[in-house]
Amino acid sequence: MTSDPRMQVGTFYVVATPIGNLADLTERAKQVLTSVDVIACEDTRHTAKLLQHLGLRKPLLSVHEHNERERVEQIARHLEQGQSMALVSDAGTPLISDPGYPLVQALRARGLNVSPIPGVSAIITALSAAGLPTDRFTFEGFLPHKSGAKREKLLAQEQEARTLVYYESKHRILDTLEVMAEVFGAERQACVARELTKTFETFYHGTLPDILSQLQEDADQQKGEFVVMIAGNPDPAPASEVDSNKLFRLLLVELPPKKAAAIIADLTGENKKELYQKALEMQGKA
Repeated sequence: MTSDPRMQVGTFYVVATPIGNLADLTERAKQVLTSVDVIACEDTRHTAKLLQHLGLRKPLLSVHEHNERERVEQIARHLEQGQSMALVSDAGTPLISDPGYPLVQALRARGLNVSPIPGVSAIITALSAAGLPTDRFTFEGFLPHKSGAKREKLLAQEQEARTLVYYESKHRILDTLEVMAEVFGAERQACVARELTKTFETFYHGTLPDILSQLQEDADQQKGEFVVMIAGNPDPAPASEVDSNKLFRLLLVELPPKKAAAIIADLTGENKKELYQKALEMQGKA
């Protein structure tokens, strides 16, 4: 088999690896992993299993979110000395909710060659079979762990017209779906993908409360890794109204409902009594 003509000594390859099914590794990725001198990886034990599957033995260099800035000099030196390297994450495409951004940014700033080797990404894999609009979407990664911060983040996205995509873990999937149902409403359509490309791959479709109920009924369905996709707001409010609501929420953190309503009434000309009632309702959902 001929090698990729663009492969060259001293290149840092960003290599996508399978998210579950090892057969999803591309031929080009195999060629690169076979050819490079060193493989930088998130977890050396995890990557060792992949290499064992491929029948490869390679020097491994641990690169994760806690040490990647410190690794820049070492990796740059390897490349400058003519060695080629590959970067892999535990699964999927590196840098997508995985370590690597500071490293790649630093290598490019030094004028070193960084080349992507495309392959599986959980985002695209999930969207392709979700049955939700895919012409426009926004990826938000992992939400904050605490419910309050999570709700605040989701409130800022409630008016988004594009399909929303999130990653979530088994430890927080139920809490996240509960908060999403509160923020986005009981009628918003969604899809949750679990254990993509693996033996127990499952897609849950319907409204957020429907999907939450399905997961609550079976503890086994709460295990694994999740991609949560939510249809965009079909009728987003005008920007001025959105800004008003955001300001209202901020004021209610510091002021009583009556005072917050009075300030908004002065700014917008809206009815003070109606705003006061709205403030009570918003405060009740906080």
